[in-house]
Amino acid sequence: MKIAFFNTKSYDQHSFEKTNQNHGHDIHFISSHLNLETANLVVDEDVVCAFINDSLNADVLKVLKQKGVKLIALRSAGFNHVDLVAAKELALPVVRVPTYSPYAVAEHAAGLLMCLNRKIHRAFNRVREGDFSLHNLMGFDLHGKTVGVIGTGKIGLAFINIMLGFGCRVIAYDMVENKEYIEKGVQYVSLDMLFKQANIISLHCPLTETTQHLINDKTLACMQDGVTIINTSRGKLIDTKAIIQALKRGKVGLLGLDVYEEEEALFYEDFSSSVIQDDQLSRLLTFPNVIITSHQAFFTQEAMSKIAHVTLSNVTEFANNGTIQNEVIL
Repeated sequence: MKIAFFNTKSYDQHSFEKTNQNHGHDIHFISSHLNLETANLVVDEDVVCAFINDSLNADVLKVLKQKGVKLIALRSAGFNHVDLVAAKELALPVVRVPTYSPYAVAEHAAGLLMCLNRKIHRAFNRVREGDFSLHNLMGFDLHGKTVGVIGTGKIGLAFINIMLGFGCRVIAYDMVENKEYIEKGVQYVSLDMLFKQANIISLHCPLTETTQHLINDKTLACMQDGVTIINTSRGKLIDTKAIIQALKRGKVGLLGLDVYEEEEALFYEDFSSSVIQDDQLSRLLTFPNVIITSHQAFFTQEAMSKIAHVTLSNVTEFANNGTIQNEVIL
């Protein structure tokens, strides 16, 4: 099938060209983000492949349908950037990559936690300048701390395994409790209880109407002073204005973000020679106890290979059998 592949980076092209040797699709790589304007770059392609910071609202989907697109293939697990109601009305199926490497994201979350706690980023810069002092570099033992994990899907469980390995007490919240991990010593609690008890909170839940701004003024007030918060899930789980105020007054002691509420216009692009126009992100970057990475938690060799394989397998099955593997269902 002919695929219009939007939002292309060199690493995407490398992974998909290699994997496509086993599929034989005709891929048209497009560097632009998908939006209402760039949707017109689709000529005669059957499939549009999009990423998490592409726009797939009702207007964009209508244009794609009019151009003869038969399938939307997301190369991500998340699908909150797609108007699924409009897609259903247009009879335009949407497929995704439900899992790629839970270890990649969980390990990145643990990396953010370790780097923040032991001030590795600050120590690295100091030593390069010849400053070998230990002033303001003190961290804390993870061993024995209470870690609250919100969302115990595959990524959340992989993160729990890491924390159990450090000797942490793990409490968790999810709509569905995992009996195997209860036997391992994980205690499922209410969200209120998790916010009150956890020294460290790591977010691993999807973005829905009920989880948007899960971390807000009210929930932050319930947490321990100096709490550590890690988010490698979705940016809009955290109310940025609220987290900035919590950082200023010391309610949040450490903050590690791989995602950001308004990341679509910034992440995956190089603004090193420009002035960042997002005032809230600029404010976050001034805090010494905050680390922000550019939605890279998924970015390992293994994950990229799996993403390419599952995405193209979804398209191949649709082309050969008319069946839809890994379809997103309302």
